Parts: sequence; structure tokens; C-alpha cells
Amino acid sequence: MIDKAPWITYRPELRVLDCTIRDGGLINNSKFTDDQVKAVYHACVASGIDYMEIGYKNSVEQFPRAEYGPWRHCEEEDLRRIVGDHKKVAPGLKLAAMADAGGKSDWKRQIIPAKDSVLSMIRVACYASQISEAVEMIHHCHEQGYETTLNLMAVSIVQEAEIDTVLQLAAKTPISAVVVVDSYGNLYREQIDYLVRKYAKSVEGMKKEVGIHAHNNLQLAFANTIEAIILGCNRVDATLMGLGRGAGNCPMELLLGFLRNPKFKLRAVLDVIQHTILPMRKQFDWGPSIPYNITGQMNMHPRSAMSFRASQTPDDYLAFYDRALSDV
Repeated sequence: MIDKAPWITYRPELRVLDCTIRDGGLINNSKFTDDQVKAVYHACVASGIDYMEIGYKNSVEQFPRAEYGPWRHCEEEDLRRIVGDHKKVAPGLKLAAMADAGGKSDWKRQIIPAKDSVLSMIRVACYASQISEAVEMIHHCHEQGYETTLNLMAVSIVQEAEIDTVLQLAAKTPISAVVVVDSYGNLYREQIDYLVRKYAKSVEGMKKEVGIHAHNNLQLAFANTIEAIILGCNRVDATLMGLGRGAGNCPMELLLGFLRNPKFKLRAVLDVIQHTILPMRKQFDWGPSIPYNITGQMNMHPRSAMSFRASQTPDDYLAFYDRALSDV
């Protein structure tokens, strides 16, 4: 596949998705202000980014409005308050939302026909054990007129046989891409190589793409995203300034610089980082740190490091390390 993806140039078919508001919403229960979401939206439009994942399509019963902001539910009224008649005024940017399997999304009710929505894509996310429901969700969303993808989460802890089963089932659905998701930020280059090739083989000849969604626990999110691109990934995720739960994600500002595609305008990205994302540092904690590095090395969910970072002794790395060892 390397011959198809020379790193010294760019591939016009490669698509970039910004998931700042969706993934970043795991830090603040999706309670971004309208002004913050508008700023990210306008930056995505101005910079030439292909997709913006504006939030989740999660159940109001599971994620009540008293505790979670509107970007956890992405109701049409809230979306249009931000983007207006988006499909007419900014057709170059497609809007997406993520729907989780496992009872988190009331997808049969919440996901209205695409012709009545500003959304164009639904990204279905599941753990391996939830693949049956995920397949049902994909078909439902496709019938409603949406582009769909499958994000198999926490792939670093999934057994080989389970990955094979998920990919076999996914290949039979109308998804446009199947995404390698390193939820725990645990993967190294060799593992990225193996998984991207495996995913690509599973959809070979089916007009489906492979995607990458990398977390930065080992400070390898950007490097692993580059590796996936070189191997032929045509769907890549990133967030502004790496904003995301725990150690965060592949930084958009680094990714666009690497891609060498003249359609992407870095200045718009730097503008929104300076005026909207950077001030969030005073409110939220994200980005690489030793506790997140430890959970990445141990292939653990970063929730324990997040809790520790919010404690009275966030720099007592030895205490966290000893505690993490006892949990392995």
C-alpha cells in the first residue's frame, strides 16, 4: 500500500475530520458555549476541513440535560442555532455526529432523515461485544440517507478473533469507512501497521476506506496518524490543539501542515486555537502528562489518570504509578 500513498506529496482523496467538540466534550460533559462551537465551525469552514463532528447523538435519558450540554444530543434545533442552513451556505464541510452502541443512543428516535437534518454523516461507535447493535444502527442510518462509518473502540484490548469478526460484519454493511481507534493511546507504529493492513484487507475492493483516530497518551498520536496515512488511510481524525479527553488527540495544526494539500488553510486553524481553544486551558486539563503516559504504557483506560490529575496531588507521579501497578 505504501506505493499508493507517497509521503512526499498529497492525495486529494484523503479526508480530514475535526472532532474537537465531540471528543473535547468528554472533558466538560459537552457544555461548550454557542460561541465556542460557532468559532470551531467557522474555522473548519475557512480552513477547508472536510468533516466536523459536532457532537454525540446520545440519549437524553442516559445523559440528562441537567448534567450534559446540547452537544451530547445534537438535536436539530441546537445544531441550526449554530450553523443555520448549513448544507446551502457551506456545502464543502460535512457535519457529523457520533452515535454509541450499547444503549447510549436512542438512535431509532433521535436520528431523523438526513434530508431534514444539517448532518450528513453518523459515525457509529461500538466495543466488539456491541457489534450486532452497531450493524443494525449502521443500516438504519444508511436508510435515513446518511453516510456512515464504524469506529471499533479500544482496539488495543480487543482479541484478534473479535477484531476479525467485527471486520467481517462491518464489510457487509454500507459504511464508507472502518476506523482504527486507539482509545487508550497504547499503540506503536508496528501495531498501527498491522491493524491498518488488516482493516484495509477486510474491505478490499468494496469502495470502503480505512480511517485512524489516535489518542496521545504515549505522545504518538501524530506519528501514528502519519504512519496510517502512509499506509493508505484516507480518513483521518484530529482536534484543535489536540483537545480531547485525557492526553488528547492528534493535533489538527500538525496534521494539516504534514498533508501539504493547498486546499487546507492553516491560518484559520491557528486563529481559532489562539482565540477559542487556548483560553480553555484555564478551565480544562488535557494533553500529555506522566499519568496519561503510564496508562498508555499499561494499556489502561485513562479515567484513573483523569481522576488523579484532578486530585490534590496531581504531580505525585510515584503514587499514581504504584496505584496503577496494583490495578494491572
